[in-house]
Amino acid sequence: MRRTTPIHAVVAGMVLSGLAVGLFVCAKDWTEWRTILPFSEPNGATRTAVAPEAWPICTTMVSVATDADWVQLDPDFKVGKKLLAAADWNGAIAAFELAALRDPRNADVQNYIGYSYRRLRQLGPAIGHYQQALMLNPRHRGAHEHLGEAYLVLGEPTKAEQHLAALERLCLLPCEEYHDLKRAIAAYKRLATR
Repeated sequence: MRRTTPIHAVVAGMVLSGLAVGLFVCAKDWTEWRTILPFSEPNGATRTAVAPEAWPICTTMVSVATDADWVQLDPDFKVGKKLLAAADWNGAIAAFELAALRDPRNADVQNYIGYSYRRLRQLGPAIGHYQQALMLNPRHRGAHEHLGEAYLVLGEPTKAEQHLAALERLCLLPCEEYHDLKRAIAAYKRLATR
């Protein structure tokens, strides 16, 4: 019969304790475990922002309508969304850059900044922000779509197709970003053969 050494018992106890804590955390309401980020208002008062994981994931730039969910978001993020809907690209960039100062790891913010620059036909900064969004979240569907479209504008359909392939892997069900980029690539190819 094999004897368990004390170190094996300690390691086994730690593993079981970790599993028990993990089950407890998963069973709790996740909203209780969010990190609330403090930031200062211009008047010096301190407020809290909703944690980034509570923010909606960018799926397309078409749906930037305001709704009750945006009330709890970062005020500059909220203003940026409204300015996108109003096609005020410079204003949106300014608002999202302020939001990025408070949350530099938010891929949605970087994607929105990139989109605004692209609408201003400033592809260098647009591509830089899309790439930053993908560094922060390699699964960000909106950034893949928009970066692919930017590559089409630059005449680089091969790079656009790489992002289409990435979207095909990411979208288990049909997703709007995949179909939008696929249509854009098809239109590019039709124009290229004329």
